[in-house]
Amino acid sequence: METALHLENRDKLPDALRVLLDEFPREGWAAERHFQGLVSFWLDRHMMFRRLLAEMTRETEALLDRSADPEHFAGRLSRYGSMFVNQLHGHHQIEDMHYFPVLAKQESRIAKGFDILDHDHHALDRHLNDFVGAANGVLQLVPEREKLQTAAGGFHTAVTGIGALLERHLTDEEELVVPVILKHGAGALE
Repeated sequence: METALHLENRDKLPDALRVLLDEFPREGWAAERHFQGLVSFWLDRHMMFRRLLAEMTRETEALLDRSADPEHFAGRLSRYGSMFVNQLHGHHQIEDMHYFPVLAKQESRIAKGFDILDHDHHALDRHLNDFVGAANGVLQLVPEREKLQTAAGGFHTAVTGIGALLERHLTDEEELVVPVILKHGAGALE
């Protein structure tokens, strides 16, 4: 696969893979007859991932500013971090095993896009492993405030790094998947 298509190196999917976006522009999605149900639920899941990352970023910045109690930070990070990782793994698994193959058959002209998104999931898994390691490292240092402060800086880098990659992926995924479902309906996934 071309390097330019890798998650870490692209600004968006190639225009040739975004052809249905012309027919179904983002600003009109909610008015489409196939929006309610699967599409709205799926987009809500994406918003949940964005909110969890934003909350973990805010919590980490509060800790770095020394305006957050370390125990409070640890509780929130444990809750949000585990929800983020577990839900994202499950989300990717159903996409890779079911949605992407079925949608690629519905629109073979953009099938390569689903291969790219699948590749993204593997790249994101590596970053999620780094995220988990950084989160666990920070959580182990909660009793030692000065060491915690130093480790929190590294964790902040991990959170913002995975956040940028995930945002790129989620946007690409939305712009590829949603138009296919809007065109063919959720029944096409059965």
